[in-house]
Amino acid sequence: MSTAWDSAMRTALRLAEGGPAGGVNPRVGCVLLDADGAVIAEGFHRGVGTPHAEVDALSRLPEGGARGATAVVTLEPCNHWGHTGPCSEALIAAGVARVVYGVDDPGHHSGGGAERLREAGVEVTGGVLADEIETFLGDWLTVARLGRPYIVVKWASSLDGRTAAADGTSKWITGAAARQRVHEQREASDAIVVGTGTVLADDPSLTARGDAGELLATQPTPVVVGTRAIPNDAAVFRHPNPVVFEGTHDIHDVVADLHQRGFRRVYVEGGPTLASAFVAAGLVDEYAIYLAPTLLGGPHLALGSIGVETIGEQRRLRILDIERLGGDLYLRAVPAPSTPRTSAAQEG
Repeated sequence: MSTAWDSAMRTALRLAEGGPAGGVNPRVGCVLLDADGAVIAEGFHRGVGTPHAEVDALSRLPEGGARGATAVVTLEPCNHWGHTGPCSEALIAAGVARVVYGVDDPGHHSGGGAERLREAGVEVTGGVLADEIETFLGDWLTVARLGRPYIVVKWASSLDGRTAAADGTSKWITGAAARQRVHEQREASDAIVVGTGTVLADDPSLTARGDAGELLATQPTPVVVGTRAIPNDAAVFRHPNPVVFEGTHDIHDVVADLHQRGFRRVYVEGGPTLASAFVAAGLVDEYAIYLAPTLLGGPHLALGSIGVETIGEQRRLRILDIERLGGDLYLRAVPAPSTPRTSAAQEG
């Protein structure tokens, strides 16, 4: 449902895109409007330790310049002291008359800003463009709500669901365009996770590379799960970032540790054993599935056992996008709403 604040909120959302996609803080944008609805200041959050979007926007105005204004902000103003002070208090002190926001802040410590503003006599409206902002903040909201990273499980397979031929060879199932998209998704992730089996079988570098094989500007931290020893000359040891070894097969312990390390978006690219473990545990937020127009047959399936014994237990997905990449297909899917998604804390 459209509102009078949609246009200003879309401006705030565009501003939010200027903030860093990684790290512990959300990307937030803010627009300040005068009594006639004209924009008088804009701001966004630039990362840990910098002013939050509301304070950034307020700083563009002279003393008293925000009195009676409306603040349109993508996320409910925070209500706690962290690296910076509470945005709710900054807005109250500036004399803002109305606050319009998109999505509630789910943080145990940072939430409650809307209530604090109302207590101070500020008019508050929430839920404007909530669906769009939920999508934009999807990974950060997962971390805040579930206490674990946003987890993407990726695989590339033939149309009949095989990731390798009968003899185990798999290079290359998909074409160059699909493989380059994978590298872009690696770059957008904080960590890339594989099992020791993948390291021993394929000796992957786990880097994010460009068309010419050059390293991209941002590299995911390589994470290796399992208890088997890795050769000292494995390619993963030449990664720009130090390798994180998770010497366990307990996926919940792995996810809890990745969260503790501050990883927000995790890209699981290991083989079927690891992928199946994440699916079975209900710890997948998004699927990145690459399908090549070929048939392989044989035993090397993209997924093994995921705890589905009868059709009523199937893990239904909702497909968000289907894209052609050269001769291949890329499917982006998420668990259907009826599929339970579990936090590590709940199941650990």
